[in-house]
Amino acid sequence: MSFPVASGRPNYSGNFIPEIWSGKLIENFYDATVLAAISNTDYEGEIRQFGDTVNIRTTPEITIRDYVKGQTLTVENPDKPKIQLVIDKGEYFACVEDDVDKVQSDINLMDAWSKDASERMKIKIDTRVLTDLLPDVDAFNKGATAGRISGSFDLGTVASPLTVTKDGASSTTAVIDLLVDMGTVLDEANVPEQDRFVVIPAKMAGLIKKSELKDASLTGDGTSIVRNGRLGMIDRFTVYVSHNLNRSGTGAATKYSIIAGHKMGLTFASQMTNMETLRSETTFGNIIRGLQVYGYKVIKPEALATAVVTLA
Repeated sequence: MSFPVASGRPNYSGNFIPEIWSGKLIENFYDATVLAAISNTDYEGEIRQFGDTVNIRTTPEITIRDYVKGQTLTVENPDKPKIQLVIDKGEYFACVEDDVDKVQSDINLMDAWSKDASERMKIKIDTRVLTDLLPDVDAFNKGATAGRISGSFDLGTVASPLTVTKDGASSTTAVIDLLVDMGTVLDEANVPEQDRFVVIPAKMAGLIKKSELKDASLTGDGTSIVRNGRLGMIDRFTVYVSHNLNRSGTGAATKYSIIAGHKMGLTFASQMTNMETLRSETTFGNIIRGLQVYGYKVIKPEALATAVVTLA
C-alpha cells in the first residue's frame, strides 16, 4: 500500500542526486537540441549570472583601391563596431522530493527527470531561437528574389510560400530543387561549403526519402536512405529534423520556415547557473530547483538562409 498523499499533491517517488543533476541536465540538453549543431558556442565562456554581456570583436572590411605609380595613398583606419551577446533569457524548474518517497523508493528517477527537463527546455529554447533568428537573416538570402549576385531564386514568403513536393509535379517545387537553390544562395554569399546545415520539419524529411534520393549516390552514403532511414549529406548540407521550426496555419496549408546556413552565422551561449536544494517549509521534503540562463544572436546574417514553404 502506498503512503497517503494530500489532496491535490502529485504522488511520485525516486532518489535524487543533486551533485550530478546539473551535469546530466546539460548533457541531455545538448544531445537533444539542434542548436548545438547549427550554432557556435565560441563566446559561451564563463556565464555566471542572468544579464551577463559578452562582447564579440568583429573583423573590419578593408577597402581595396586601384593604384597608379606616384599617386598619394589613401590611408584608412579599419574599424567595426563590436557585437554584444546579452545573456538575458532564463528557464527554471522547481520540484519537491518528499521524505517519505525518498525513504520508501528503490528506483532512481534522476535520469528520467533530467531527460524530461532537458527535453522540455529544448522545446522551449529551440522554438524561441529558430523563430527569433528569422528577421535577422540577410535580405539577400530569403524571399522571392534571393541571391546576392543573381537575385533569381524564389525561396517563398509568408504571403506567397513555395509549395514543395517530392518531384516538383504540377507547377510545384521539388524538395531537392529547393535544397539546391538554398545551397546556391549561400554560394553567392560566399559561405564556406564545409559544415553547412539545413533544418527541416519531419514531413519534408519524408518527401526527401520518397524523392530521387532513392539513389544513394546523391547523399554520399554507401546505402540508400530508403533502406537505412538516414538522410546524410545533401548538397553539402547536414540535414537535421526539428519539430520546433516556426510555422503557421494548419493541415496542408501549414507554412514552415526552413533554415539553412553555416554555424558561424548564429552564436548561442547557455549555462546552468544555479542548482540548489532547500528544505520545504510546508511539507517534509527537499525542494530542488535550477536555473538555466542563455542568450543568442545572429552575428553573420549572410551565413544564414531561410525559405517559407508548404508541403504537399
